[in-house]
Amino acid sequence: MNALRLILHGKPGHPAHPPLTDATIGAYTASTITAVASVLGIAHVTAAHAWWLTLVVGLIITSLTALTGFLDWLAIEWRSPLWWTATWHMGSMLTATVFFLIAALVGHDGYTHGAVDAGPFVLTLLCFAF
Repeated sequence: MNALRLILHGKPGHPAHPPLTDATIGAYTASTITAVASVLGIAHVTAAHAWWLTLVVGLIITSLTALTGFLDWLAIEWRSPLWWTATWHMGSMLTATVFFLIAALVGHDGYTHGAVDAGPFVLTLLCFAF
């Protein structure tokens, strides 16, 4: 139980959630960059494959990031200013995640034929901006 708590909460003074957010943002940043590279024709097929794969990696990492963030959120004093900030953060991140998931699902066909299609591309850009 202590090992699981350490994994989910981190060490005192070193919470698990912040480094996971870095990994999540990194994956979504890489996905956005590779989508742009594919659409611009810089590395069309390779970049399209990288776009979808990094999007999926981002979604996998997001599940861990969201779990650790939710556990941290549960420990915050209810209705405090920090709680409100964390609640808005959680809502916005869950919204972005849903749209990244839609982009991955809708964009899988593009992955299989080596192109980032317009719809998934726009979704990726909007999600990243969000």
